[in-house]
Amino acid sequence: MKSSPRAANAGLLIFTGCLIGMLTFGPRSTMGFFLTPISTEYEWNRDVFGFAIALQNLVWGMAQPFVGGLADKFGARLVIAFGSIIYAAGLILMSVASDPVTLHLTAGLLIGLGISGSAFFLILSVFTKSLPAHIRPLALGLGTASGSMGQFLFAPLGQAFIVNYGWQIALVIMGVILLTVPFLVIGLRTSGKQLDAGVAMEKPDPRQNQTVVQAIREAFSHTSFNLLVTGFFVCGFHLAFITVHLPPYLEDLGFDAKTGGWAIALIGLFNIVGAIVFGVATGRFPKQYTLSFIYAARAVVIALFIFLPPSIWTVLAFASGMGLLWLSTVPPTQSLVADMFGTRHLAMLFGFVFLSHQVGSFLGVLLGSILYESTGNYDLIWQISIALGVLAALVHWPIKEEQVPVSQGERIKV
Repeated sequence: MKSSPRAANAGLLIFTGCLIGMLTFGPRSTMGFFLTPISTEYEWNRDVFGFAIALQNLVWGMAQPFVGGLADKFGARLVIAFGSIIYAAGLILMSVASDPVTLHLTAGLLIGLGISGSAFFLILSVFTKSLPAHIRPLALGLGTASGSMGQFLFAPLGQAFIVNYGWQIALVIMGVILLTVPFLVIGLRTSGKQLDAGVAMEKPDPRQNQTVVQAIREAFSHTSFNLLVTGFFVCGFHLAFITVHLPPYLEDLGFDAKTGGWAIALIGLFNIVGAIVFGVATGRFPKQYTLSFIYAARAVVIALFIFLPPSIWTVLAFASGMGLLWLSTVPPTQSLVADMFGTRHLAMLFGFVFLSHQVGSFLGVLLGSILYESTGNYDLIWQISIALGVLAALVHWPIKEEQVPVSQGERIKV
């Protein structure tokens, strides 16, 4: 029995989106492996490289609402194509950065801008807008898992490139790989609208004619949206700190450098499972309670990791547990934004939520570097991570999973 054109188009969209998500998320997840070789070669303290990656996360977050707005207006394909080119340029130019300013401009500014225009968050907004409700949760889970697959594949690859070719060539290789993305976007057969195969929203979007300014004002006047923004800060703090500082932390404990690479890869592998499971759960359980559970579980996993005696088994257990919870926050978070305000300005509004995520990422990387340099260890930043996990669990609990009344949006004046 042949598949229908609608199913074929939806399948192509999901496959292409996941492939792009894998390729664009992979290189950024290797940044922690470059901390030691770059800092050693140029005799920099860890806070020099740490600031570059912190800046990368901040620029990514600050650009995301604007990039999301462009994707809402002109379609994701063009935005992702240009974003991946900037991303590739940043990686390649980072390979010749021999002073802190150049490192900050390439690893920080250029790569941050490039990721904002090509990250899988834009893919998820395409899935939300273009796919029918009955497959949307699974598609969001698969799209999120694609980022994890990129992390799983690129973590050992990135480290192998560094060992075999040096860190400069490793960056160039990953930059060249990213240049395939502009060709892949052809498979994203949507331009911010529904698939031409005829996937229709269950109800017309009452905010279809809402202006950007109205959408922003409406969102930030809503308590649940502000709580969501606050909670996603913690997600960014955890992810960026662990991605950048876990490899050197494990080296400080006496583990081989390869252990950090495999730990990051294992996080990505297990999050493939976690992203799909929690993506499906997004359609079956209250999203705010799902998020509370994820953040509380993160706090427990981190606490066990730092308070138990270090061994290869605690590293593997930590990577596996954190992997299940790694990007699993994304499907319920983005779905809550769509539930509250529809899909007309989804990419932009989620961009504001993600800005909070990236402010957390900025502080996670930077504080990790600063506290390490001032105390000689990572103990305090791990403890802060535990406290933030508990806080995020509490913040998400009172969020209301419901559409904001249209009348509220209509009362907003420009």
